[in-house]
Amino acid sequence: MIQHESIPSEDEEDARRKRLQRASTAVLYAVLVAVALWTVRTFIPAVVWAAVIAIALWPAFGWLERRPWLGKHHTVLAFVLTAAIGLLFVLPFVAVATEAGREAGDVLHWFQEVLRTGIPMPDWVNQLPAGARQIAKWWTDNLAMPLRSSPAVQKLHGANLVAMTRHFGGRVAHALIIFGFMLVALFFIFQAGSRLGEQLFAASRRAFGGEGAMVARRMADSVRSTVVGLVVVGLGEGALLGVAYAIAGVPHATLLGMLTAIAAMLPFCAPIVFLGSALWLLAQGSMVAAICVAAFGLVVVFVAEHFVRPVLIGGSARLPFLLVLFGILGGAETFGLLGLFIGPALMTILVVLWTDWVRR
Repeated sequence: MIQHESIPSEDEEDARRKRLQRASTAVLYAVLVAVALWTVRTFIPAVVWAAVIAIALWPAFGWLERRPWLGKHHTVLAFVLTAAIGLLFVLPFVAVATEAGREAGDVLHWFQEVLRTGIPMPDWVNQLPAGARQIAKWWTDNLAMPLRSSPAVQKLHGANLVAMTRHFGGRVAHALIIFGFMLVALFFIFQAGSRLGEQLFAASRRAFGGEGAMVARRMADSVRSTVVGLVVVGLGEGALLGVAYAIAGVPHATLLGMLTAIAAMLPFCAPIVFLGSALWLLAQGSMVAAICVAAFGLVVVFVAEHFVRPVLIGGSARLPFLLVLFGILGGAETFGLLGLFIGPALMTILVVLWTDWVRR
């Protein structure tokens, strides 16, 4: 028997052509999105920072937006909120810079003096229970002599110092530019108002279904709880340790409390400030005050990092402590400061996917 090849019908040809067109359109869209993201890659961190801040403040913004006397003035409301956030970031650094400027003369005089005479070894070094001899020898060889001839200082050649200064200045300039564009992006997000959030969730639902919209909401909740956990815990640690500095007699206790609050917003960074203050007290001969500041700081950080912060961050997202810790630390290592918020959000997705897989 002779078999005849089936000829595709006109409907099948039309369906095949439509599938090919949809595939081509998807590839075109993907290429255009990739090119657009590559074009604006420098400003992506600013947009992501703006999105993180907007997500954290969205409930408060929604409440203000629903007020009759504010809802009619979206632009004014967006400008006021953006300006308030900008001042919230800028004022602490202005205070630190102002205080540093006041102390610059004394610091410069002290630096010139130690270049001429060196730094005398404090008496408490010889009283250390272990390593006193090694520390005393290193101090004598590197710091007790005039620092102009110290081996430790001679390693800082002029060219290296200039290169370090240029690198630091470049990083500061880049951070200021990103901060400026972040405020601009945040203003336009607030100006768009609740319509933007509704459009984003509608797009998630259309692209990924109801589960995609649910994952998007869980991610937003995770980012919001992470911001609250980092900021609230940081401010609490700064306030408590600021009181401890004042009682112990540490100079500029308010400024150090502010620095501690900023450092405490990053996990396990507060000890850099309060242990430095304890070392200063120890160098002044106040051993009891130094031990009290160090012990109190360690207790505050232990309670905050192991109990308060995991509850605030993992509570709404339903994340266990280990995933909260891995999300914060792993995210910071992978993505920098933005990873502090991206990491827990990714861990939330992991928990959602695992729960969905188990239920199936």
